[in-house]
Formats: sequence, C-alpha cells, structure tokens
Amino acid sequence: MNNVDKDFYNLTRKISLMTIEDVFYNIKNSFLGINQATRDSIENFFNKFNYWGSLDLKNNNYDALYKKASTLKEHLDDFIWLYKTLSDYKSKKLLYGILNNWYSYDFNTIKPCLGTPYNHYFDLDIIPSCKDEVLVDLGAYTGDTIIDYINTYGKDSYKKIYCYDITCDTFAKLKDNLSKYENIEYKKKAVSDKIEELYLEENTSSSSANKVNDKGNIKLDVTTLDVDINEEISMIKMDIEGSEEKALLGSINHIKNDYPKLLISVYHDNDHLWKIPKLISEINDSYDFYLRCYGNNIYPTEIVLFAIPKGKK
Repeated sequence: MNNVDKDFYNLTRKISLMTIEDVFYNIKNSFLGINQATRDSIENFFNKFNYWGSLDLKNNNYDALYKKASTLKEHLDDFIWLYKTLSDYKSKKLLYGILNNWYSYDFNTIKPCLGTPYNHYFDLDIIPSCKDEVLVDLGAYTGDTIIDYINTYGKDSYKKIYCYDITCDTFAKLKDNLSKYENIEYKKKAVSDKIEELYLEENTSSSSANKVNDKGNIKLDVTTLDVDINEEISMIKMDIEGSEEKALLGSINHIKNDYPKLLISVYHDNDHLWKIPKLISEINDSYDFYLRCYGNNIYPTEIVLFAIPKGKK
C-alpha cells in the first residue's frame, strides 16, 4: 500500500465511524474556519448554479454542506468501489482530493491533481489517438470542445460529428464557429432517457446553468441517442447540466453494442461522481475508468469521467 491508498482509506475509515450529523458538524466547522472572502465566494458559487443545494450563512442555512455530508456517509461504499475501480493513481489521488475537499475544506490535497497539459476532455495519456471517429457532443455550446478535439487529433480523425445544444443564443455561434469543418450535423434537441415534451429553464446568471424540465418557458424537442442516431457511435462527450444520467440511459443500446469512448461530466450532482460510473458499468462491464478535473482547488468542478473500452486505450 502507498500513501495515496493510506490517505484514502484513513479518510473513509474515519467517516465510517461517524454519524451523518458528525460528518456535517466537521464539514460545517471546516467551512467556517476558512477566510471570509473564500466563504463568500463559495456561498455565491453554490447559489448561482444551484446544483448542490443552497447556502446562506446569515440565515443559518447550510443545506449544501448537509447534502455533502449525506452523500459521503450514505455512499461511502460506492466511493470505495469507485476508488478500487479507477485505472490509474492520478484518478485515485484526485478522488481522494475531492472527498477531502468536501469533508475538511482542504484546498491543498487536490491542487496537484488539477488539469493536464492537454485539452479539456482529450487527455493523451487516456486517449492517445483517434481515427474515423463518429463523435457525439452533448452540450456542444459554441463548439469549443469540437475545436479542441480537432486541434488535438486533426481534421482527418473523424468521419462524422453530431453537435447537440438547446440554447438559442449559442446555437448560432456553434454553427458559425464550426462552419469551416466538414461532416458536422447540428441538432437543436435535448437528449434524455425517453422522447417527451420538456422545456428550457434559463438561468439568468449563466447560460451554462440552463436546465431542462417541465416548468421552463421554451419548448424543447427531446430525444434519445438510441432513437436519434442510427449509425455506430465511437465517442460521446456529455456536459448537459445534470442530465447526464438520463442521457446515458437513453444511449443504452449504443453503449452495449458500439462500446463508445465516454467523456462524461460528473460534477453537477454530488452523487454523479459514483453513480455515473456505476451506471456505465451496469450497462456494459467492459470499461476502464479515469477521472480528471479541470476546475479549481476551492470548489472542484469540471470533473470528467473517462470510460474507455478495455483494450482500446
């Protein structure tokens, strides 16, 4: 056993001996122990994006911290499963850094684990090359991920790219930014686990936090990848503001039959960190898993799960 293993298992053992209230008490005290400016920044961040619960110190509202404590305590075995399942020690150390950040607001453990010298989603230590890819980008935004993909692997590395996005003001930018590239199909659709009628709820602070639900004001065309794409898919990237789990459920046939490389954001919900790799493993148990984080060490977001078919790294 090495020190990364020891640190992880010491933390999980400590939590296993505590109640949820004990874990929450520790998280709350750790949070209150950091400097005022950082506390304010974290509070504003939680409330701006509203993925992880609310935080309002003036009114003694620590909902986001309690939810974090509940996830750590109730799903400790799932995090231990994930740690054992991860395929490299960079991923394992990152997972420990994330959980230690949650538990004790430690900003130092995770800091060396952040980022890579490679483009977001395209870590060459995990995906060293691409050829004849059929790539699906869910949450294509303004085309930044596709440009990074082409800059990493070249214009001749794909056969077809499907770009899905639902935000009106970015969809036009997406098409314009990628206009010089061939064989790209643009789909103004939401992707979920079934075909239904839903709406876009716009976030006034940031379009990147827009949500799909039944109470928004913009009607959406909602589909599944299994229905919407008939050809074999070799790579799927998802960053769709918490809808990743449903989109995976709507891609079961592709995942079972095509073995696509999966690049999935797992930070929009505390449980997604363990729940999404478990879901993928249940659909198809022939995947290796890696974690990378492209966010900061104060509150780790932009966490990407890489699910790579065994033997295809």
